[in-house]
Amino acid sequence: MNTKPTLEKITPEFGNSIFVAQNTKKRKREAAFWHFHPEVELVYVNKGNGKCHIGNHLSYFNNSQLILIGSNLPHNGFADRLTSKGKETLIQFKTDFLGKDFYNLPEMQPIYLLLEKAKKGIRFKPETKKVVGPKIEKLPKYNGFKRVIKLLEILYMLAFAEDYELLNADGFAFEAQPQDSVKIDTIFKYINSNFQRHISLDEIAEEVNMTVPAFCRYFKKITGKTFTKLVNEYRVVYATKLLQESDSSITEICYESGFNNFSHFNKLFKEITGKSASKYRSEMKLMIQ
Repeated sequence: MNTKPTLEKITPEFGNSIFVAQNTKKRKREAAFWHFHPEVELVYVNKGNGKCHIGNHLSYFNNSQLILIGSNLPHNGFADRLTSKGKETLIQFKTDFLGKDFYNLPEMQPIYLLLEKAKKGIRFKPETKKVVGPKIEKLPKYNGFKRVIKLLEILYMLAFAEDYELLNADGFAFEAQPQDSVKIDTIFKYINSNFQRHISLDEIAEEVNMTVPAFCRYFKKITGKTFTKLVNEYRVVYATKLLQESDSSITEICYESGFNNFSHFNKLFKEITGKSASKYRSEMKLMIQ
């Protein structure tokens, strides 16, 4: 494929370093695009059909699929259509999300070798799909520590699977050119430096030499979120830090985090963290004591 892949920015939900999503509806055509990301991706489709395009590999499927895609390996969306009771579960995580030396532990060698193999793209066959697929589908039910443990169990099982094929085993080495990385890095650095005040769409669009409509389309495509939603997430994460580390009142923390409306802050904080700011602070204090 001659088109250069687009860098996709993965942002897991609050309190997790592993991104998990489950889709039961037909994928919109524009939602699937030729892209890459530093995160490893594990995809399980239980019932569906579509195109499998990974690196220089192209094939079609009309059944279930269990695929592991390595870091920065370009790929496209998979399930064009999910059949009755069809479900697509997507897991994305950085190889070093548990620390750079974690996979150097002798106990982690099988998983390390699996992730190295995944750089060529791995498709698992029926025996492994039957055993591991249901475990992948249950992963969205877990959060935090339990999600990490369940993911490691899944990866450990895949590491010892024998029924698989490497999708790019005989193909050329595919070098992804991250032509969008400078642009997306500029955006995220700007958010990081300015989230404590209002950032208008005109302002951020100008920062990367784009019109506002073009910027909004680009940002949603790359991150899967609107600009406003992502900035608010930055603010809430900063607020959780202040709630743990400072003695400031919740009202003061609200304004210091970039919100200009206390009721809006309370609503978003609960929406993103699952609890009120006061409950979050009291729980953190109990954990520290």
